Amino acid sequence: MSKKSRKKSSKTPSSPPTAKKKPVTTRASTKARSAKTQGASASNSAKAGAKSASHKAASKRLKSSETASKPAASAPGAKSALTEGQKAPAFRLPRDGGNIVTSADYAGQKLVLFFYPRADTPGCTREAIDFSRLRDAFKAAGTAVLGISADPLKAQEKFRDKHSLSVPLISDEAHEMLEAYGAWGEKSMYGKSFLGILRTTVLIGADGKVARIWRNVRVDGHADDVLEAARSL
Repeated sequence: MSKKSRKKSSKTPSSPPTAKKKPVTTRASTKARSAKTQGASASNSAKAGAKSASHKAASKRLKSSETASKPAASAPGAKSALTEGQKAPAFRLPRDGGNIVTSADYAGQKLVLFFYPRADTPGCTREAIDFSRLRDAFKAAGTAVLGISADPLKAQEKFRDKHSLSVPLISDEAHEMLEAYGAWGEKSMYGKSFLGILRTTVLIGADGKVARIWRNVRVDGHADDVLEAARSL
């Protein structure tokens, strides 16, 4: 065998080790990448968990704050429990036409106050028309009649003109008189609770004391019932 052949044969065995190194390097890098991926996944899971916990905590805080606010919201209607025989609360508020009406204006005479939820709605319209129809009869019984809602003056005047109402209409946008007479409180409709005007009528005697209170009024025939009560007072 020549020297060249020996050299070639001695070099040939050295190539396989180089080929063997590649799989080792590939496995190592694969493991490294796998470990890195697992680490990133764990980090993302931890972040997601933290976020979820944060949302749950915020949700609970919101829930508790909403619950806490409910009693305060219903307080206005609950704090005024006007009863028969009690002195009628004083009031001073604007009426249709822009004048001011006060309780002192009706001192020494009987007075009917009918509180209605909203001007120009079906039930309120029928009620206001009925009291207007009987205005002269109430006057003959020595009784004045006032309608009260939280509508602004413009809405009250439009209501008066549209239906030719003859009873004065008071605007209590701040709910002061409504609360004092127990006509403002919690109502419910279609499963939802909210604050609003409770249809209520109060008859005040000539002595300034509450003679009768009608709560949760049904409009049909109501004005006639109040007239009979005023006549018998």
